[in-house]
Amino acid sequence: MPKLAPIKRKDLIYCLRQLEFDGPFSGGNHQYMKKATLKVRIPNPHQSEISKELLIRLLKQANVEKETWENL
Repeated sequence: MPKLAPIKRKDLIYCLRQLEFDGPFSGGNHQYMKKATLKVRIPNPHQSEISKELLIRLLKQANVEKETWENL
């Protein structure tokens, strides 16, 4: 479903939940989602979408492969 392209914060959270992440939880300056001991910071809400470059960095932190992301 989602390609590696700009994405809305709401859709990012939805997709991470499909990958068995819990949250978002409050923490410091940013919310985060977690899966076991892995934590991924979620960008704060703003008017624009999350860029492709930032999405790639977030997926790398979450240990999510490109193929897995695109097969959601």
